Amino acid sequence: MPRPESRTTPEDGGRSASVQSVDRALLVMEILATNGQAGVTEIAAELGVHKSTVSRIISVLEARGYVEQLADRGKYRLGFAIARLARATSGQLDLVKQSQAACDALALESGETTNLAVLDGDRIVNVAEAIGPAGIALRTWVGQSCPAHTTSSGKVLLAALDDAQLRESLGTRLESFTDATITARSALQAELAVVREQGWACVREELEVGLNAVAAPVYDASGRVVAALSVSGPSYRLGENEFEATAKRTIAAAETISRRLGWIDVSTRP
Repeated sequence: MPRPESRTTPEDGGRSASVQSVDRALLVMEILATNGQAGVTEIAAELGVHKSTVSRIISVLEARGYVEQLADRGKYRLGFAIARLARATSGQLDLVKQSQAACDALALESGETTNLAVLDGDRIVNVAEAIGPAGIALRTWVGQSCPAHTTSSGKVLLAALDDAQLRESLGTRLESFTDATITARSALQAELAVVREQGWACVREELEVGLNAVAAPVYDASGRVVAALSVSGPSYRLGENEFEATAKRTIAAAETISRRLGWIDVSTRP
């Protein structure tokens, strides 16, 4: 009995072709990374495809700066756009590397969990963590993302944006997670103004019932806010009466990280 034909829609076929093209483009760059340089014929032989296919891929990559042709040699090598991506990746890795010791020290001093987070659209992503002696590591927050408006780190990072960036980042709706979550844009903007004024942010059970947190900004060498350092703990331990003292410790630790990233506090200059 003949096997029934698999049916695909034009959309499915287009998606499969697009995925295959992306895969081949990545393979082309991997070949160039391994060999240093290669011609269309060599690349086509390694991929097992026609030279015209490789030529089309090379043309797109060259236009984007990911590969470049060697003069009069018919060969290609990786372009400078790769270096730009590498700098972005190494910058984040360096941020984590420079932050871990300060996270560890702050966790020990505060007794609570500390996290370093960066902004990703309307969410924050935790990239480093340390568990304090009073904390119980039921889960790790590293790699986890949370809505920015519900976290102390998110408020710090949102407070560093201008009005246009803030509108673009937050979208149209602020989702509610607890009765304390700020869902009115005007209320959030008022809170962010306070954050800018005092230099730190806090949340009072706004993401999870029973969870409070305090955060401070981390600056790079140019003085731009690139991350936020936070201390979080159960509300019965990290109550509102502990916020200011915790904020002082967090600001000091965040400044330590900032200095390691090349930041200079101009307010301390004579």
